[in-house]
Amino acid sequence: MIRLHLSSADTRRIRFASSPLWEAVTSLRTLTDTSRRWHLHQPWREHVRSRLGGVDLGLLTALVRPAGYLPDFLVPAPARRNVAFPTALTGLADVDPVQVASELIHLAGHPVAQRGPGRDARVALLHKLADDPEAALTGIAQALDAYWQVAVAPFWVRLHALLQDDIAYRLEQLADGGVDALLRSLHPSVRFDDMTLHIEKYYDGDASADGRGVLLVPCAFAWPDVMVRTAQPYPVTVSYSPRGVGRLWEHHPSSRHAALAEVIGRTRADLLRLLDLPMATSQLATQLALSAPTLNAHLKALHAAGIVTARRDGRFVLYSRAPVADLLLEAE
Repeated sequence: MIRLHLSSADTRRIRFASSPLWEAVTSLRTLTDTSRRWHLHQPWREHVRSRLGGVDLGLLTALVRPAGYLPDFLVPAPARRNVAFPTALTGLADVDPVQVASELIHLAGHPVAQRGPGRDARVALLHKLADDPEAALTGIAQALDAYWQVAVAPFWVRLHALLQDDIAYRLEQLADGGVDALLRSLHPSVRFDDMTLHIEKYYDGDASADGRGVLLVPCAFAWPDVMVRTAQPYPVTVSYSPRGVGRLWEHHPSSRHAALAEVIGRTRADLLRLLDLPMATSQLATQLALSAPTLNAHLKALHAAGIVTARRDGRFVLYSRAPVADLLLEAE
């Protein structure tokens, strides 16, 4: 159990962010764990495993173990609510090499992380990386980029929509019920009492945010765990499973011959299926291979009929299914 002690200054500095780099790193843990605890992501695992021929999995899986310690430098705190993957990856080059070497050595000796076959080879590799941390960072960034392209990028539109939907919900909680309502509902493994976050982990300890604030990062591939990062001088970071993660890999069959498509058209029926998670026009256009003007025409018609809803999120307008659309889809 971790007991994370917060001050009023910390609760005033709560913010949210999503990170494609966090998703890539934590998905490696999902990919390599042989237990059934990751069953929710099994469709993704089956799809990805045969596509990793050009990826240096030996390096990446030495760094990201199925359980135990995860080096902080691999999951830097996002500076903004949304950060593109290339930007996050470039940030690895700015990490202090002394920090990198220290964390690699710690990982090499971690009793939980180093369980399983191949321990001696992993430990030797980690020590070799620690001997030249600057070169190690370059190789790690290249390996992560190759992995991202085949394992996560093809699914990022849907992942990003899930994360943004969760953040919108949490912000509404904060507005309606304050910090207590927000922190007490993050995750079944998290409890908030007397300005302290109690987080169930495999180890015991106390930490203080010390006025650094709290960064909350929804992360689909962190499921079912909660990740905690308390190292100075960064903000205390808690990563949790977003709401609706169980919908992430649901299969939505083509509506080409469905009854609903006969009424409203195949494109609009497919569009409604995609909107089980809020998405922006650009995301939907990518998913459906439509031009933005064509897609906007469909969205305006559905919005005017009350079948989809729209809300602004910064520079974007996010569209979602209205309850009546759920009824239409269920009736097929």
